[in-house]
Amino acid sequence: MDALFERTRAEGRAALVGYLPAGFPDVETSVAALTAMIEGGCDLVEIGLPYSDPVMDGPTIQEAAETALANGFRTSQAFDVVRDVAAAGAPVVVMTYWNPVERYGVDRFAADLAEAGGAGLITPDLIPDEAEEWEEASRAHGLDRTYLVAPSSTDRRLSMTADAASGFIYATAVMGVTGARQETSSLAPELVARLREVTDKPVGVGLGVSNGAQAHEIAQYADAVIVGSAFVRRLLDAPDPASGVESVRELAQELREGVVR
Repeated sequence: MDALFERTRAEGRAALVGYLPAGFPDVETSVAALTAMIEGGCDLVEIGLPYSDPVMDGPTIQEAAETALANGFRTSQAFDVVRDVAAAGAPVVVMTYWNPVERYGVDRFAADLAEAGGAGLITPDLIPDEAEEWEEASRAHGLDRTYLVAPSSTDRRLSMTADAASGFIYATAVMGVTGARQETSSLAPELVARLREVTDKPVGVGLGVSNGAQAHEIAQYADAVIVGSAFVRRLLDAPDPASGVESVRELAQELREGVVR
């Protein structure tokens, strides 16, 4: 991911990062939608690994994950999705809770992700203090480690997390579960400013972005604008998969315009 952020910083803009769960509403459509996000302007995509106990996910992403699991989605299929989406030309990371990685086998997961063309892993419930096994596996297979920080994180925690992270640091702009919101969090600029005091690594801001205006607002102070629930909602509300994929593409275009203007 280093090359991506070097490029966007040279262009004087933030990167646009989009999220969708693998296997939602089915594997084929999830690949098509993720590819459409890239074609619409996303610089990086996060592929969510559906999980049965998504404690940090809001109702929109939970509904999507439940649909994927009900349709029989398995962890091993995520690597097929990564492989197909990576062919579109943008970096691809997997966002997952730690339990599925541990059950699959940490080194095996890292090896399969790297083989599929993945760039790294975002682990919302894994903190650097407890990530020794992942640290070793990710380094062995050339994968980035993206950890989350929140407005409640202490300065010491921010510094430690920044030191351990690679690729980018994920700054959650609000307290609570994920979901699109009418307004971005007023805590986000302060959190990013605190991170700037301890690191020069890229900082992405997520949780709540749903339109181009919000994307533009966050792009003024963050290195990446992260959008998840708004993309998922486009698929959930669509009358059919093809319409959903096109709606995802249109949202990506709107968000990209907001990021670059």
